[in-house]
Amino acid sequence: QVQLVESGGGSVQAGGSLKLSCAASGFTYSGHCMGWFRQAPGKEREGVAVISSGGGTTYYADSVKGRFTISQDNAKNTLYLQMNSLKPEDTAMYYCAATPGFYCLSLMTKDFRYWGQGTQVTVSS
Repeated sequence: QVQLVESGGGSVQAGGSLKLSCAASGFTYSGHCMGWFRQAPGKEREGVAVISSGGGTTYYADSVKGRFTISQDNAKNTLYLQMNSLKPEDTAMYYCAATPGFYCLSLMTKDFRYWGQGTQVTVSS
């Protein structure tokens, strides 16, 4: 059974940092594209960053480039998202996602098969 369990969310002030983690199990981690997505109240879920487990290639949404870093530890089947210089508009529920494939092809939610339950990030001004 596929499981993606996020942790590390919380409340911070603008300019602060948080690091999210996603523990994956129930599938062959190295054969999947992994990603972080977020959904703010009243908005659609959007892609934040993805990383190909095959080669580590990364893609970021323009809104987080230079501030967020996606990484992974294949030995631990764990995905991370380091978030720096946080802004109030980063406030959202953050989800970990996975989909079969050695390389990531998009940041679109429809292309991801497995989803975690999410962890809340709240940034105050």
